[in-house]
Amino acid sequence: MKTLSNMGFAFFGAALVAISYGLARFAFGLFVPSISNELDLSAYIVGIIGALPFVSFVLATMVAPLAANRLGARNLAVLSGCFGVAGLALISRSSDALSLGIGVFTCGVCTGLMMPALTSAMQVLVSRSMHGRVSSIMNAGTSIGIIVAVPTVVFLADAWRFTYTSFAVLAGIGVVAAWFFIPSVSRVIPANAAPPPPVTRQQWSRLVRLSLFAFAMGFVSAPYWIFAPDLVVRLGELPPAFTGWLWFAAGIAGLGGAVVSDVADRNNPPITQALMLMMLAASLVLLAASPDQLALTMFSALVFGLAYMSLTGLYLMTGIRLLPGRPSMGPVLPFMACALGQAAGSPMVGMLVGKFGYADAFSVFCVIGILVAVLSPLYPGHIDYLTDDDEQPQEVEPEETGLQAAYDHQFLDEDGNPLEPVGDEEEAETEETTK
Repeated sequence: MKTLSNMGFAFFGAALVAISYGLARFAFGLFVPSISNELDLSAYIVGIIGALPFVSFVLATMVAPLAANRLGARNLAVLSGCFGVAGLALISRSSDALSLGIGVFTCGVCTGLMMPALTSAMQVLVSRSMHGRVSSIMNAGTSIGIIVAVPTVVFLADAWRFTYTSFAVLAGIGVVAAWFFIPSVSRVIPANAAPPPPVTRQQWSRLVRLSLFAFAMGFVSAPYWIFAPDLVVRLGELPPAFTGWLWFAAGIAGLGGAVVSDVADRNNPPITQALMLMMLAASLVLLAASPDQLALTMFSALVFGLAYMSLTGLYLMTGIRLLPGRPSMGPVLPFMACALGQAAGSPMVGMLVGKFGYADAFSVFCVIGILVAVLSPLYPGHIDYLTDDDEQPQEVEPEETGLQAAYDHQFLDEDGNPLEPVGDEEEAETEETTK
């Protein structure tokens, strides 16, 4: 195994996330116009197929922590990559809705297994004082993968089979690289970390609220990920090649999502969540209102990308804070809820598109997004107004907020203090155990 530095692992992890999330999961919407035309798929069928990777993502995420402990980080990352290769290759050879559905379902498994594998490896290879920065860079891989997919649509709009074959080759390269650069260890929780305390009733209450908001956000975002390119082609009559610029704008704006979510955690998470949900809803109605205006559609994608990535980053930090010491539960549950929301929203928007058209369907989801944003005071931020009567809400000090602070308090020692960053002696011992 080749040893990577902290930042080296961050960029390598971002590359694997770009393949598993950006190409295998979110790039599908870009090719919906070409795929649906060639395979003669209705909007409802496309909606059902679009929901499959989110369903398989949830199923894979449920077994990923156990798989990481049994297989180790390296084998789990390789297994994830193999699912990606198989799914992408199957999509490239699809002849009907069934084979296409199996392909996108397999790609969702790849996505659900990759991040737990990288998280397990991060515990060994990366100093704890760098976990926040490394995690931010890896999460940016989703936007990078979306951006990478853009040239294939701009220049190969109708050659979706060749494009997915190329994606499969990239995934294969990722599999080989994962074997050489990711350790075989399965340490998700550091050996010197104290066992987490039992989950309290208040923690459950906050976690349920967080998961409900994540589900609603995933539900509202589903129309954009699956049908936005198809909308501008069919309703706006723009050339299919132009749809690539939608994802380019969304990917570029999404790179700023980590910054926004970090700032939000340092200030007022409920207000930020309300603002981002309103932006998400606005991007839907703006796209539906002006699908023939390339500049406005790109602005809509910018708004959507920034809002979506900011919200996912905010949910990640909140989940880590709510359940310290439980990395397989706290940050995972909101992402599973978001994927379930997308899985529920995809067939719903497909049905509405088939009955009422794109404009009305997107408008309905816009209204739902606004209604959820109004409920944002219930979001479990630093000041929680739904605490028990005998517990006074306390505001977290400014120096204890932000993504790195969330990771600093994720694991505690037996005295209840955050674990110290990895020292030179521990790093040397770690290198020996990973070879």
